[in-house]
This record gives sequence, C-alpha cells and structure tokens, in this order.
Amino acid sequence: MSRQEHSDLPPVHEAWLPREHPLHRPRHGRRQLAALVCAVLFFTAPVVTWVFGARAEQLENRPLAAFPSVTEGWGFFTGLNAWATDNLPFRKGAVQSVDALSRGVFGEPARLAGGSHTSPIGAGQVDEKPPINENVFPAVIEGKNGWLYLGHDVAYRCVPKRTLDEVIAGLRRWRAVVEASGREFQLVIAPDKSTVYPENMPDGYAGKDCSTQVRDEFWRRLPAATGAVDLRAQLREVAARNQRPIYHDIDTHWTHEGGIAMTYQLAERLRPGVTSSWLIRPSRQYPHSADIPDLLGQDRTVPIQAYSLAPDGGPEDNTQFKPSDFHQPLHLESPALPGVIDRPVRMVGDSFTQFASPYLAATFADITVTHPDNVALDPVAAGQLLAEGEVVTFELSERFVAGGRYPMLDPEVADQVGAILAAHPIR
Repeated sequence: MSRQEHSDLPPVHEAWLPREHPLHRPRHGRRQLAALVCAVLFFTAPVVTWVFGARAEQLENRPLAAFPSVTEGWGFFTGLNAWATDNLPFRKGAVQSVDALSRGVFGEPARLAGGSHTSPIGAGQVDEKPPINENVFPAVIEGKNGWLYLGHDVAYRCVPKRTLDEVIAGLRRWRAVVEASGREFQLVIAPDKSTVYPENMPDGYAGKDCSTQVRDEFWRRLPAATGAVDLRAQLREVAARNQRPIYHDIDTHWTHEGGIAMTYQLAERLRPGVTSSWLIRPSRQYPHSADIPDLLGQDRTVPIQAYSLAPDGGPEDNTQFKPSDFHQPLHLESPALPGVIDRPVRMVGDSFTQFASPYLAATFADITVTHPDNVALDPVAAGQLLAEGEVVTFELSERFVAGGRYPMLDPEVADQVGAILAAHPIR
C-alpha cells in the first residue's frame, strides 16, 4: 500500500481502533455517563429542591456560600462546589446520620469538617491555604464532663499562617498608626475556651503538644509586646465569684459575664474609676443556639443569663440588645449619663463582642463596631469609620491571632488605614 493510500484513510477515533492496536484507548462511556449524571444531580439538587420548598440550613456559624458570579472567570467553576455543598437542603440530616453511624460502629465521632472551613466565629479567610492539610485535626474536640471545644483552638495554633513574630509586628504596626494620628489604641485578646478551661480538655488529642507550646509562648510574649489586655485571670475570678463557668460548656464563647468583664476593662483604661457607679443586676434569661454542636449536626442550646446595667447607679437599665455579627457595622448611642464614656469609640470586634455589645451600649455614648473581615476587605471604608473615633479598640480572638489568621494582621493593611487616620488627626 502506498503512502498516498495511507493518507487518504478517514480519521478514526482512538477508541474505535482494534483493541490490539497500540493507539487504542477505551472511552469508558458508561462510567463517564454515570459520572456526568452524578455531577448534574449534585449541582442541580439545591435548585430543584428549592423550587419545591426545601431550604438549606446553616451548620457552621457563617453565611452559606453564595452562588459564584460568572464575572469571576474560572472562579465560577471552582466556587460551584462550595455553593452546592452548603446549599444541599438535607445536609444537616446527612451530617447527623454519618455522626451517628460513626459513633455506633467505631465508637468515635465522625470527622465531618476540617480546618479548611471558615471559623464558626467569623474572621473569613482570604489568604492561601497552609501547606499542611488541617483535616488531620477534628472540627470538634470532645472533652471531659460533656464539654465540647472548637477544633480550631488546636488546629490554628499548630498550623499557623503567620509566625508569632509576624503577628506581634502586625499588631504593633496597628498601634503605631493609630497613636500617630492622636488617637488612643486599645487591644483585647479574647482567650480561647481551651485556654481558660484546659482542665476539661481530653487527656490526649491530636495537636496537644504543639498547641500547648504555642499557647504558652503566645501569652508569655504577646501581651507585653503589644500592650494587649490579658483577661485570663479576671475571667477566672469572675467565674469563681459567680460560682459558674464563664464559658459555655458546649459553645466556644464566653458568657455575658465575660462580655461585662471586657467592658469594665475597656472603660477603666479610658477613665479610671468610671465604673464605680455602675449597678449591674441579673435580668432576663433566654436560650441561645450553641455553635459547636452545629458542627456535629446537632441542635442544642445553652441558657443565657443577661444583665441590666445602670452606669449612674440609678434604677433605669441602659443596655441595648441589638443582634449583629458586625459585618454590617453596628452603631450604638447612649445618653451621656454619669458613668458613661463620652468619647467617640470605634471598635473592631468579632463574635465575642456580641456578648458584650449590650453593655458597651449602656456605658459608651458613641461606639460603632465592625468585623475584622471588613478591615482587610475594604481598608478605605474601615479607615473612614475608625477616623470617626477618638479611641480605636480591637477585640480579637486568641485562636485567630495565635494562628495568624486575621488578614488585617498584614502591616500593609494597617498602613492603608493609617494613611486615612493621619489625614484626619485628633488634635
């Protein structure tokens, strides 16, 4: 057969060649079809079930992933997986079933989520994922006496995104740019529950050695190097006085007593002795959805004891209960009564501040709280907000600071905000 005859042969797909031909490649048609059907069902299930009235439930303490925009380029396709996973309407039941099966068969909780998820208390991630897979750490640590701990308490310390030196440098840069504008700077670190109550942690767990080492070095160095308020001793003192823990056993946050303790510290540092007239009384009780059981697909609540606060010592309660996650800045105003801080304060705080906001509202005449995410996402808007205050206060969670997880710890973010503060100095 001539070369010309060879070239006149029609093109043939490699899957149609004889099996003994060296270029033969099977198409796996049935497998490909099955995979395609599964993919279509996975990505269309949220839409189809939504049409029939089913709604996805929020498991983690964060918003459900939004449908990706076509303007994101390839990010549209990579974002589909998170959207479809979050918006599966029967996901919670599946999580509960998997956990029950794991406990029944293997005698241990299922590893349902890893550190790649956003923290249930906010502080969304915009940095690159660390090279070590955080899924080696459980999402929930089951401690003694029925206590539950957030796995990020351990994972973020053991797999930090920034070194402690970098974290300290970032916080010191924030203090420098704020104080250079003539404003007062306050920094509070909300301790992890595992830091305040390590006695209820299990005897052994993944990351025990590395997390303990990082925790000890963190508290030994950071408060002195940055001027941060260390609330650990005061929190234990308040708990001993009230004869009950100041953190919830199945929630990662402190109680309202913890929020009041922080409010006391902030006010006293601004005006020593101002709290001497404050009168605090127990007020209402209400159930609060605990965040850690959500990660196990469980609906559990903790009892909340709220308080009234009269800064002038009178009979009138001056607290304001305005639920907010601070992603939309929350502004609170109060009459300039005796015992009230009358200087305008602008605050960056996460979900720990949610348990303090009623008491901040009662004792600060003019305070606005924004979330740490907002600062890194829009430094210009954050700078304009902080420039409204004479005092700039940060409340940051230990796990996110120790793990270098706040994007706003980047000194460049501080410099961008600092430029705006410098343009509007306090004389």
